[in-house]
Amino acid sequence: MLKLLITRPLPERVVAACEGFDVTVRADVLPMSGDEMRASLRDYDVVLPTLRDMYSAEVFADVTAPRCKLLANFGVGYNHIDVVAARAAGIEVTNTPGAVTDATADIAMTLMLMVTRRAGEGERLVRSGAWTGWHPTQLLGMHLSGKRVGVLGMGRIGQAIARRCHYGFDMAVHYCSRSPKEAVMETTWHASPAELAAAVDVLVVAVPGGAETRHLVDAEVLQALGPQSYLVNIARGDVVDEAALIAALEAGEIAGAGLDVYEYEPEVPEVLLQRDDVVLLPHLGTAALEVREAMGLVAVENVCAFLDGRELPNRV
Repeated sequence: MLKLLITRPLPERVVAACEGFDVTVRADVLPMSGDEMRASLRDYDVVLPTLRDMYSAEVFADVTAPRCKLLANFGVGYNHIDVVAARAAGIEVTNTPGAVTDATADIAMTLMLMVTRRAGEGERLVRSGAWTGWHPTQLLGMHLSGKRVGVLGMGRIGQAIARRCHYGFDMAVHYCSRSPKEAVMETTWHASPAELAAAVDVLVVAVPGGAETRHLVDAEVLQALGPQSYLVNIARGDVVDEAALIAALEAGEIAGAGLDVYEYEPEVPEVLLQRDDVVLLPHLGTAALEVREAMGLVAVENVCAFLDGRELPNRV
């Protein structure tokens, strides 16, 4: 019987779908230690890891002839796994695209509305007991409808964000990707992140994580965005140079930011915690039961395909 390790607690429906395997569900909600990851490669046929289980090249190098032959990642992002090193060790890697698209796009819209309409500030004001009632100039923000959105990364999630912005809020869609893409709505392509930032009112980061996109949003991009515009990041934390973001906020070079991810997650710089012009969410991108179930079932399907000797549906 295939021996499977699930590295974090998952919804009951997902665990139940694994009933044909010898399953161990690790009870800890925190990421695995290096020793735990090395043991997982030695002791299990398949591991179902997730965000912040850092399967680095060093981890793979320390385990000769690993028993594990598949890392069935729970999540679309897999920059916590050194895929090249995994393959060199004879281990395949899969992910769960598609299942996360709409939920992550919804969180992008949540952050866009919260930061432009100052909803976080307003909620804190009410909770503080200091609210004295409505008046005409209280917490004036930016009206999102009809504005220009810039989508950095026009993959599945980027396109879902673009659709919501255009059809839901009548926004003009600008985007940056390696090459222009066909779209069902009118769009404007930009050749660089800085060029995109200079053209929009809200810049939404939706690129994959990894070495190629680390600090893609840097001081130049933030300066191009300008003092009346906002940054939203629902991708990976290190796509945004966090130090440059803090400097831009403190200098008034951008109007505000909405963040669901952080460069050194779960650490959030104190200066961001103290700023009213920043909305901070605890990585809620896919945090809906039906979405997490769907992600888990895609991961299990990858495991089943591996067991049956079929082509892996979501090989990365």
